Amino acid sequence: MSSTAYIVPYCDRPVPVLFADDYLVVVDKPHGLLSVPGRDPANRDCVPARLLAEFGELRIVHRLDLDTSGIMVLARTPDAHRHLNRQFEQRETEKYYEALVWGLPNEDEGEINLPICVDWPNRPRKIVDYENGKAAQTFYSVIDRDTQRNISRVVLKPITGRSHQLRVHLAEIGHPILGCPFYAHEQARAAAERLTLHARSLELTHPISGERTTFEASTPF
Repeated sequence: MSSTAYIVPYCDRPVPVLFADDYLVVVDKPHGLLSVPGRDPANRDCVPARLLAEFGELRIVHRLDLDTSGIMVLARTPDAHRHLNRQFEQRETEKYYEALVWGLPNEDEGEINLPICVDWPNRPRKIVDYENGKAAQTFYSVIDRDTQRNISRVVLKPITGRSHQLRVHLAEIGHPILGCPFYAHEQARAAAERLTLHARSLELTHPISGERTTFEASTPF
């Protein structure tokens, strides 16, 4: 499946601002909105474009996939951008996601260590590849099991930040995220109208004050 065919160029959902000061802006990105502008002129709508009138030019620190919703932080100054980038690169932030997955995991919590690389013939898909993949680590915990629907609600803590990491890891252990167009089997894909993956919490150090702060966005599914 090509990214051109997959991207929906317009999202009419608003972008709630959860926090803003002179150095950073934190938003709850809706699913279906790009984190950065796409190459196609039809895909220029994105988070910083939506915020331009209110905050001016914002600098991208990290990205969420098109269909993933939740916490996203953007920098307002070069110094704040460098500081926040370093935190993400050195894994000084703590990120938690919530997802609905197919099936009922046997264990209440676990760790997934599976290396990931690009599936070049099928970009933008990723695959587990023990020879060419980059190390990827995810912790998960089950918070609810729905035996009637055969689905579970899980909290995910990615240690690394590989593209599509959570989707690939959950699919690889037999519990694909519901609504995922890339990695879910037909039943799991049809079980939800959207990708049920939400960045619900982000803890970081404020680039100027040095205060450790946690931002949260309630899960919409």
